[in-house]
Amino acid sequence: MIGFIGSVFSPWYRWSGRHDPQNHVCINVATYGPKGRFTMTDRGRAALRQSRDVFEVGPSSMRWEGDRLVIDVNEVSSPPLISRVRGTITLHPAALFGQSHNLTPDGRHRWQPFAPIARIEVDLEPGHKWQGHGYFDANFGEAALEADFDYWTWGRYPNRGGATCFYDATRRDGSHAATALHFHADGRCEPVEAPPKARMARSLWAVRRETRADAGFRPRQELAMLDAPFYTRAAVRTRIDGAETVGVHEALDLRRFASPLLKPMLAMRVPRRPGWRFED
Repeated sequence: MIGFIGSVFSPWYRWSGRHDPQNHVCINVATYGPKGRFTMTDRGRAALRQSRDVFEVGPSSMRWEGDRLVIDVNEVSSPPLISRVRGTITLHPAALFGQSHNLTPDGRHRWQPFAPIARIEVDLEPGHKWQGHGYFDANFGEAALEADFDYWTWGRYPNRGGATCFYDATRRDGSHAATALHFHADGRCEPVEAPPKARMARSLWAVRRETRADAGFRPRQELAMLDAPFYTRAAVRTRIDGAETVGVHEALDLRRFASPLLKPMLAMRVPRRPGWRFED
């Protein structure tokens, strides 16, 4: 689940010239399995309301209630499985982290892992009710992703009583960014030496995939989650410091995303609803 101000993957935002991010807002929800759904409705500025503790986009919202983040979902999924997606997601962070990490030297793109260790409760219709590991982060940018990056991967893996995150990016100028951090449940964060990059099998759309793994270990997909021509998300098994772990992994090919031929395809999955208004 992702909340957007300036919906970076929306073709409507790209076609608008990306001058008014608050006029392209979205709460994206993806569920997996036989009843999996995908929602990513691009809404106008009248559908956005914010306060210190609440972020609302149309009929869906996120809000802090004490030490937990409550997400109310009320969306309609994209084709081919069109249906209402409704329910609640509750995130219970073990600790909150305030560090922001630059992905470009000038800070035009930044990553902030707010709660890399958390427990989550999911109760969504149709057909998704479970509890497990949770994670909450944010990306901030002052330019289009494809303007500064060619490719990146990210992974979050439960490890040593906490979580280890790897963020690797290839920038448009050929330079590389590599961030490896371990988060402890008591709120401590420490840089760690990243194990070598290891190739994985390509996704269904043949997106190149790699993550970090101990030398000699070949990471593998445990569960397919989301596949697009430029993006893939999956549960991946790797080995870090001698211990095998399964975490969530993403790979993003910005060269593919930059293709204008892709935008009409995305418009089928990302409907534009600029006229939504709050009733009160």
